[in-house]
Amino acid sequence: MLAPDLKTQLQAYLERVTQPIELVASLDDGAKSRELELLLQDIASLSDKVSYVRRDDDVRRPSFAISRLGTDISVRFAGIPMGHEFTSLVLALLQVGGHPPKIEEAVQNQIRDLEGEFRFETFMSLSCQSCPDTVQALNAMSAINPNIKHVAIDGALFQEEVTTRGIMSVPTIFLNGEEFDAGRMTVEQVLAKLDTGAAARTAEQLGTKDAFDVLVVGGGPAGAAAAIYAARKGIRTGVAAERFGGQVLDTMGIENFISTSYTEGPKLAVALEQHVREYEVDIMNLQRANRLVPAREPGGLVEVQLENGATLKSRSVILSTGARWRQMNVPGEEQYRNKGVAYCPHCDGPLFKGKRVAVIGGGNSGVEAAIDLAGIVAHVTLVEFDSRLRADEVLQRKLRSLPNVDILTSAQTTEVLGDGNRVTGLVYTDRGNGSSHRVELEGIFVQIGLLPNTEWLKGTVALSPRGEIIIDERGATSVPGVFAAGDATTVPYKQIVIAMGAGSTAALSAFDHLIRASAPAEAEPVSVAA
Repeated sequence: MLAPDLKTQLQAYLERVTQPIELVASLDDGAKSRELELLLQDIASLSDKVSYVRRDDDVRRPSFAISRLGTDISVRFAGIPMGHEFTSLVLALLQVGGHPPKIEEAVQNQIRDLEGEFRFETFMSLSCQSCPDTVQALNAMSAINPNIKHVAIDGALFQEEVTTRGIMSVPTIFLNGEEFDAGRMTVEQVLAKLDTGAAARTAEQLGTKDAFDVLVVGGGPAGAAAAIYAARKGIRTGVAAERFGGQVLDTMGIENFISTSYTEGPKLAVALEQHVREYEVDIMNLQRANRLVPAREPGGLVEVQLENGATLKSRSVILSTGARWRQMNVPGEEQYRNKGVAYCPHCDGPLFKGKRVAVIGGGNSGVEAAIDLAGIVAHVTLVEFDSRLRADEVLQRKLRSLPNVDILTSAQTTEVLGDGNRVTGLVYTDRGNGSSHRVELEGIFVQIGLLPNTEWLKGTVALSPRGEIIIDERGATSVPGVFAAGDATTVPYKQIVIAMGAGSTAALSAFDHLIRASAPAEAEPVSVAA
């Protein structure tokens, strides 16, 4: 099952297991069960602290539990955790086997102190780059607190259950049988929902922090670069980020990051955070800014107010809040979000196997999504507002060669249709003759560009008609002491490498601002009597 080089790597990892673990399989007579059994036997053969047994005691087959012998600590996978989830499997083996997870001690104590029984189920897909973070977070919590149980379920393998439970996007998380959340989650985010007093305690702690020299708002490539450049100047630097990594976390393959021929968004996001943490940077994650208050006097402190009520102060601020997927803003879109309306074809595509879907948008991202989905679903309808597709010609040729794809141009989507539980179709207007048409389908993937995360800045800093922060060549905004970088700004070409360069520029400009603001005033000329 495992390739020889992968076996060698896994054997080295398993040397970190300190407590004996058992792999307990529930199988049937299918090919996937045979495949899973081979995988588990391979793993057990690599360490004398790992054993394998078949019990067939779980309703989901194929599935298996990783259990710490003599304890109630265990996690379960329903399916075969390869692809993006292979790292989740390795970490689960280590953590259930006694190797400590990389979680701050204070957070681990918060997990241990949770009272009650927590039965988590995460529906994921092996092609989803957002799912491993959620799976790994809940697995780690299960390894710390035996009252927490978690099973990661491959939705593509258990499609009957996916349909019955109305799951239309991954990751989708259930707690004790009820839907808990959807989308990528970290340990801290899970705790924030479970521990209702955590937000108030965090706000109180943040409110006591001393003023920063540079406060970066946003933790994507621009924010990470800004933080590193500022910290290297030896000045007090903080980062307040809604989620460290930003939109990079939602990016699949990255092939144009100079010096690295290929990487993936979540992997790059981890590297960004690790690099920032090598410096004395105060990272405040899961913090959403909702107001900027300029300094009241030259050289004064700029304030950033957070959604939880805390206020951070700094001598200078760098805004790098990035962008998010643009929505269609038509009736039904919000109602059926995660119920057939999706924004990540890599994540959610496998849930629509054998079904009819639409892709909205004819740029590179839309055409790439349509090509990927065509290999999974029964039929794809690509809907483009313009009179022609805007994607690269090589992508258009590939798309037009696919037999299960229809292309609609000069088509304006006007409504998402549904039965109250899930998407059943869409309505579009032919912009050529004004006629209205209905397309029957079960999924809609929206790929129409980005929207800057700048609503909270309206009336404070100058914004372009598109909502982007207007900056000059130094990254300066219209507010003294406030700089900006990345996809939230007017900088052309929204690319990772460009955002990093812009973040570095903004940090150097902020440092220059601080030097000039703290320089002594020019002495008055002294008059000398004749």
